[in-house]
Amino acid sequence: MYKPHEFAKKLGVTVKTLQRWDASGKLPAKRTLSNYRYYTDDDLRIAQGLQPLEAKKKVIVYCRVSSNNQKPELANQIKAMELFCSSRGLAIDETIKEIGGGLNFKRKKFLSLVFSIIQGEIKTLVIAHKDRLCRFAFDFVEELATSYGCEIIVANHESLSPQQELVEDLMAIIHCFSCRLYGLRSYSTELKSKLKETIDNPGQEELDLKGKETQC
Repeated sequence: MYKPHEFAKKLGVTVKTLQRWDASGKLPAKRTLSNYRYYTDDDLRIAQGLQPLEAKKKVIVYCRVSSNNQKPELANQIKAMELFCSSRGLAIDETIKEIGGGLNFKRKKFLSLVFSIIQGEIKTLVIAHKDRLCRFAFDFVEELATSYGCEIIVANHESLSPQQELVEDLMAIIHCFSCRLYGLRSYSTELKSKLKETIDNPGQEELDLKGKETQC
């Protein structure tokens, strides 16, 4: 009888992988009367047949620029990542290239990448610089990836993180907050205008009330 962490160690996988196999029905865990999970030698033999599926997890390169006029930079980024992976002995299964701002967390390919990580399909994710994946919350994305057995390798090619793009992102932040402040000012102005209109032009109910007071 093996406890989950013991069984995971024997197979060279994580406990989370065992949990996914259990939930999907690929390798259901046995349970004690107290509902504790455990595995047997029979499960070990079955799992050894499943293990190659885990070994097929992909090595992904993700490259991004903010705008279409940076396509030459995108091509340079891809070449640099190919050389980097080659020097590290990493065989690339797929290169994902995307055009979109680093502040935009709704990028289609970025979201698809995150979902693939959560599904346990990616072993290694290689990026030129942290801001290629996202301008903010990189630590959160990295922690999420680690919890699903995905390692994020940052090549840290400073030349592949243009200053101009950083300036554009900062300008986008300023523009966003400016719009919000403008919206608040507009709302405040509209509220004051309606309040003044109500005072200057009382409604029918208020006029009837004043009429009754006069009669009294």
